[in-house]
Amino acid sequence: MRQQPLRLQTQTLKRCTLNVGSDNTEGKRAWSLVADVGGTNARFAVVDLVTGQLQETTYFSVAEHQVFADVIDLFLAQAASSGQWAEGPQAACLAVASPVGGADEKQRFQFTNSAWRVDTANISHQLGDIPIFVINDFAAIGYALAALEPTDCHQLGGHLPLADRPSAVLGPGTGLGVCTVLPTQPSPTVLAGEGGHADFAPVDTQEISVLSCLMERFGRVSYERLLSGAGMLAIYQALAQLAGRSPEHERPEDIYGAAIDGVDTLAMRSVQLFCRVLGSFAGNTALTVGARGGVYIAGGIPAKILPILAESDFRHRFDSKGRMRSYLTDIPVYIITASDIGLRGAAQFLGTRGQAQQTRATHAGK
Repeated sequence: MRQQPLRLQTQTLKRCTLNVGSDNTEGKRAWSLVADVGGTNARFAVVDLVTGQLQETTYFSVAEHQVFADVIDLFLAQAASSGQWAEGPQAACLAVASPVGGADEKQRFQFTNSAWRVDTANISHQLGDIPIFVINDFAAIGYALAALEPTDCHQLGGHLPLADRPSAVLGPGTGLGVCTVLPTQPSPTVLAGEGGHADFAPVDTQEISVLSCLMERFGRVSYERLLSGAGMLAIYQALAQLAGRSPEHERPEDIYGAAIDGVDTLAMRSVQLFCRVLGSFAGNTALTVGARGGVYIAGGIPAKILPILAESDFRHRFDSKGRMRSYLTDIPVYIITASDIGLRGAAQFLGTRGQAQQTRATHAGK
């Protein structure tokens, strides 16, 4: 499928303006903390409040650390070791793989796909009683759309996005995240959702057979049961069961690795089915939210299987909505390939919040 040029209105990350500058006593740079915490990896970074750029980006394995607060301490120690940052951050934004309340509300929650628990009041105290904001990890990607560069995406079909229409963000990784972005002023409005837990709707006889296998295991089957790392493994195991074969792979990365290498027919069929279901789900999401501003697919898997995804029936399934085909064919789909998109979105959120605080202060002074 021929790649269309990506044309987006791009901008640099908005600066968080809570107290921009350097530490008066030590001459060190002011900063904020951002984190993108999924079920598999936790990514942390410093946001330089002078330049708005991400620095000190660090990855932690969720499985290797039992307590979330310990990971924060490790990152704080790393930031301090560089010698260029003030003693503590001025604000923090955590983009988390979990349903959340209001971004600035005190919250206690457990991550959907890991054993980590978070108490925002405790984290705020750990960081020096600073403002702390918690947003959904796919909402963070929604905030990051405004700062996407053409090199951050690969377009699969459609034409140009309509700047005055909603956009949809979705993506399979440890789970299946979804959000909607509304083109409001002065900054976009991001609506986090849990669309990945909607009921899976099979389209062909093979998918009906796979659904039957998964219902035997899980009872109710959501899209996330197929469109995630565990979901790819579930598809592979179901197809093996239907073919009367014993599965050879036990990890999703082994399945799509074998499919990309072309060395395992069952793995190839599994990834192809994954791509078709992803296309159907993306098209359903576009119809549901009226995503004429484009559909953006993130998550850990799509970028890794991009060579297969681009040649699969993904786009055919996206468009194949009967009488609504003409509505969907113009909608561009972008596969986000940038690895730091969640961190950028968290930084963008802090910048937007700081800008709003400045606006309120200016109006209050008039």
